[in-house]
Amino acid sequence: MLVLARNKDESVMIGDDVEITVLGVEGNTVKLGFSAPGDVPVYRSELYVKVHRSKHTQASEPDHAS
Repeated sequence: MLVLARNKDESVMIGDDVEITVLGVEGNTVKLGFSAPGDVPVYRSELYVKVHRSKHTQASEPDHAS
């Protein structure tokens, strides 16, 4: 894991197309802004896990449409 210190309005680039900017820090909360192409999904990690679990569950269910 790469750990970086960034101040408000500073950003980090991931590849050539994804930019993450620190918008603010309030107590223990950091507000981030994400700029990415429309075909790159951006999820909170807990939602990402839920979406992928749901896809996996649907894929493993037998197809009853006969």
